[in-house]
Amino acid sequence: VDSQKCIRAGGKHNDLDEVGRDGYHHTFFEMLGNWSFGDYYKKEAITWAWELLTDVWKLPKNLLYATVHNSDENAFDIWKNDTDINPEHIEYHGDKDNFWEMGDSGPCGPSSEIHIDLGEKYCNLKGEEGHKCRVNADCHRYIELWNLVFIQYNRDVNGELHPLKNKYVDTGAGFERICQVLQKVESNYDTDLFMPIIKEIEKISGIKYDKGDAGVAHRVIADHVRCLTFAIADGGTPSNEGRGYVLRRILRRAAHHGRLLKLKKPFLAELGDVVVENLGHHYLEILEKKVYVKMLINAE
Repeated sequence: VDSQKCIRAGGKHNDLDEVGRDGYHHTFFEMLGNWSFGDYYKKEAITWAWELLTDVWKLPKNLLYATVHNSDENAFDIWKNDTDINPEHIEYHGDKDNFWEMGDSGPCGPSSEIHIDLGEKYCNLKGEEGHKCRVNADCHRYIELWNLVFIQYNRDVNGELHPLKNKYVDTGAGFERICQVLQKVESNYDTDLFMPIIKEIEKISGIKYDKGDAGVAHRVIADHVRCLTFAIADGGTPSNEGRGYVLRRILRRAAHHGRLLKLKKPFLAELGDVVVENLGHHYLEILEKKVYVKMLINAE
């Protein structure tokens, strides 16, 4: 098992424009995962995930939904027969949502996602013609907590699938989303991962945080300063090309939202102190590189 640092701000998985506008997209986030390389497989991955979510973390079973790939009757049967999930909450979905691949060729396979129903008040598409609240309907009422990927094929250059001799498990659960649900708050930004940063933004700007649209700037800055702190501590530098340009865009985007809060002097570096205070006890690299990170952010 591990907790993996992730940045999504470009390429195939680009969430940059969503950041701050909803409660659960981020440029930087932590991915909790468990792995199996030719050892345990679908049954264990599914039953252990269910055990952790419902027995250990005590999430209400009646609010959880499981999706499986259209072709994966095996995973469907495991959910139905080896867990006590409501059978009506197990759904088949297509390639878009329940088939994992890292490219046009290479290892790939079906996945099983676990979603939670946050309640009708979270629906962001209410009133839109034809919309029904359901899993994988771009509705904020249902959010994905965990994706269990079953790597069982190799896709060749012609697009054909060939069964792998050994089967693999690769799962990913969003730490920030888990915190939101366990702390019983309305968004990831209301958790203890973000609120200390938001409170500091309130303090230096003199503008109170708003959980609605008026709080987008606070949320964008809080997200982006976490991303910058971790990326720079890991050796990234803002520049005008490639990954460096992604960091430059993130920093400028945060600075722009600072201007919207009447912050005209450099402010991001001091917010980085809050990130280090919050997470430096676990991620020692941001503690050790604190001075360097602040220097680079201020210079940029």
